[in-house]
Amino acid sequence: MKLLALETANEQCSVALVDATQTLFFQLDQRAKAQTQTILPMIDQALNEAGVDCAALTAIAFSRGPGSFSGVRINAAVCQALAWANDTPVIAVSTLQALAQAAYRHLGLTEVTAVLDARMNEVYIASFKLEQEIMQAVDDERMLSYDQAASYKKYTAVGSGAHLLEAQANTDLVIHADALDIAAIARVMAEQQLWVDAEHALPVYLRENAWKKISEQGKASK
Repeated sequence: MKLLALETANEQCSVALVDATQTLFFQLDQRAKAQTQTILPMIDQALNEAGVDCAALTAIAFSRGPGSFSGVRINAAVCQALAWANDTPVIAVSTLQALAQAAYRHLGLTEVTAVLDARMNEVYIASFKLEQEIMQAVDDERMLSYDQAASYKKYTAVGSGAHLLEAQANTDLVIHADALDIAAIARVMAEQQLWVDAEHALPVYLRENAWKKISEQGKASK
């Protein structure tokens, strides 16, 4: 098994190449909104340094959202292009699940509510619990107002939206997922062949009109 994992949904960029037991390559670029310049060179570097041909990949995993609209769109587009070109299966991983996995990896938390700032006084939110080393969802992903999200929260809130629900939120809980968290989840999904073809490697925004300009959002369609 060899998996290429991509993460650009949180305005950063990271790439990981893993096999069934170890990480063969990992690189993170923390510059905000630099994904379009860095994602393809990082993928080339990963494949070259590991000596792996893209056509030999078992699957390509990507963070499918919710998250930054441009970041999610970039991630899905790059993943689709690589998968189509090489007839490679795709594994779509929830950005919120990856955030929960990061909380387990970095902080050892086994029950968390992943919260991402969705702007416009809303957050993306879902709760997760550890099962066999992978954080699994215990409720549905939602986009909610701060008050609604505070009521929906089940466990300790982590992520960029945690402080929006809890005025005294621990700053240590403002963590970010990266491609290693995508890869950890994708390994388990690959073992069960829970993948799709490139055509179905679709982003998830939760905000249905996310593609519109902010000034147009909320207006009824004509």
